[in-house]
Amino acid sequence: MSPQTLAVPLQGPMLRGPRRPRVALVGHAGAGKSAIFDAVSSTVVGHEHLAGEGPAYQECLVEVGLDQISLVDLPPIGSFHDLDDAQRVVLKYLLWGDCWPAIARHESAQPGSAFRAPEVLIHVVDATRLERDLELSLELSLLGRPLVVALNRMDEARAKGIHINVQALAERLGSPVVPTIALMGMGLTPLFAEVVRMAREKVCPLPQPPSHHIAESLAPLNVVLGEPAIDEAFRVPRPLLLMQLAENDPYFRDELATHFPALMPAVDAARRQAEASLPRALAEEVHADRHHRAAQLVESVTRSVRHLGGPGGESWRRWLDEVFLHPRWGLLGSLAVFALVLFMVFEVSAVLDSLTSARLATWVGEWQPDSTTGIIGRAVADGLVGLIGIVVPYMLPLVILLVALEESGIMHRVAFVADRGFHHLGLHGGVAAPFLIGLGCNVPALSAVAASTQGRDRVAASILIAFVPCSARSAIILALGGKYLGGLGVFAIFILTLLVIAVAGHLLSRRYTRSGPGLIQEIPDYTLPRWRPVLTKTWKQTRDILTIVTPLLIAGSVVMALLVHYGADTLINWTLTPVTVWWLGLPVALGVPILFGVLRKELSLLMVFQALGTQEIGTLLTTTQIVTFLVFLTFYVPCVSTFAVMLRTLGRREAFFAVGISVAAALTVSALVRLPLELFDRLV
Repeated sequence: MSPQTLAVPLQGPMLRGPRRPRVALVGHAGAGKSAIFDAVSSTVVGHEHLAGEGPAYQECLVEVGLDQISLVDLPPIGSFHDLDDAQRVVLKYLLWGDCWPAIARHESAQPGSAFRAPEVLIHVVDATRLERDLELSLELSLLGRPLVVALNRMDEARAKGIHINVQALAERLGSPVVPTIALMGMGLTPLFAEVVRMAREKVCPLPQPPSHHIAESLAPLNVVLGEPAIDEAFRVPRPLLLMQLAENDPYFRDELATHFPALMPAVDAARRQAEASLPRALAEEVHADRHHRAAQLVESVTRSVRHLGGPGGESWRRWLDEVFLHPRWGLLGSLAVFALVLFMVFEVSAVLDSLTSARLATWVGEWQPDSTTGIIGRAVADGLVGLIGIVVPYMLPLVILLVALEESGIMHRVAFVADRGFHHLGLHGGVAAPFLIGLGCNVPALSAVAASTQGRDRVAASILIAFVPCSARSAIILALGGKYLGGLGVFAIFILTLLVIAVAGHLLSRRYTRSGPGLIQEIPDYTLPRWRPVLTKTWKQTRDILTIVTPLLIAGSVVMALLVHYGADTLINWTLTPVTVWWLGLPVALGVPILFGVLRKELSLLMVFQALGTQEIGTLLTTTQIVTFLVFLTFYVPCVSTFAVMLRTLGRREAFFAVGISVAAALTVSALVRLPLELFDRLV
């Protein structure tokens, strides 16, 4: 029976490459444009000035499913009425992009960079100031472009007792309206799904003409503007040009007077005729009419309610969102998850280790074979015990915990909050979970990265995860550092790890200069994890243990045992003298522990005791030597299993590059730590 293939129907030609639409965020200052842009932006954002001067806009590439868009965060604009110089430039770019029409080619401030006029507009509306912002929506409808309304700050509107009928508002505007809470990342997935749909279907909003008495009074002026030469010179939708001249906009009036001076008497006469039939000046009447229509629209789609608590479950969901997504203290939720991971690694896993692998290691340790066959058998047993020591106490509980948090929706919120921080490393917040998994073991962390990223993000994240101290390295740091350096020394080593990850991320962003596209991080509803999906995802992230780690651990244990059995440790120590003695300032006997730490990092501490002949190494090593050894062990190649997974997920070239980065970082950082400590020792 042939395997079935899942077919996913495409909605049309994929919007990528030359088909990729440009989408502009438009709205008042403070409505949430930049919050939406920041939530979905790529790690590298382009900044340009409109017309080479004035306010700057931001632009980046964003993935929306299989499609892509070029997202532009334009400077704020509140209305097309009474525009200042900066807002007028924004309107020009909405109308023409960098291809300005004949009427604007004489201006001194010409477009300084390529800027295609946006195909789709996202009007970011403040739900708490709906009447003000909908006036701009009415004006944007005159541009003749597909329009999507992002109804932002819905949480604040709800808190103020404002209920908005979103469907009714969308029907009245003739444009999709999507509720969002940009600062919490909510509603962004459906928002950009609508943007892509509108870009593909090219559906413009319903016409929003002025009131009947205004339209009648403007009819003579509309006739005057009906010459084809005006349309060709201005390249502006007729309804918009009519309203701008009705409000006596100085820019459009001056350009019309400059290029069509013969028409100005007729234009002025039409304006006077319109004003004669109105109770106020034409500009004031047009503006008041737009304000009135926006107010009527708001009245028809909103109502005030005293209590919007909803079902009993809604209150705790909103409370959790405040903990995990609030722009000011949402970081507390992420820190709580991080503390839970540390508790799992250093407390729960330690108890499980004492109940499982520690007892097995004691039992296997009673077997002391003399023959070569027995040595190999003991090495195989040691490898299996080491495997159990990695998987049972450290890997499985942590991966199950993080997968359960992901299924519940909590990890998506942690990723959203961490996104801006990871941008400094050239990554997205989606790698937060793999980094936390790396605290237990780097192998499933790399598998998680391979499953959730691609391209340069996968390579950079994999290299940086190799610097995350796994449980084995953390155990060595805590054992030696806690005994001889104290809590402050251990804390300093972990802080140094964060610093090295930050510096390495910055350097990698220079090597991989091409920025990955922005990602829209979905914020799903909270849900109770189900065991079947949790166990399935856990298996996917840990199955490399059976296929890659197990044979490497057993083979490494056998090779190590045979080398020691045949007395090759002396040769190894002599070969590594340039590293151990000359560069690190350590005893020559530590060459074997450093080398075989690549095979099994958790055995490095035991081999140090064996090499020095005592567990009180403080009597043979100085504080500087202990610090240097721990720093080097923290940063150089995590283990051969990690390297093997890198080979599979990154390819040979990038895997060896990752190893080179790891070794170079270990040598460099340990030397930078050793030299000032030795200088201090000599001065003291």
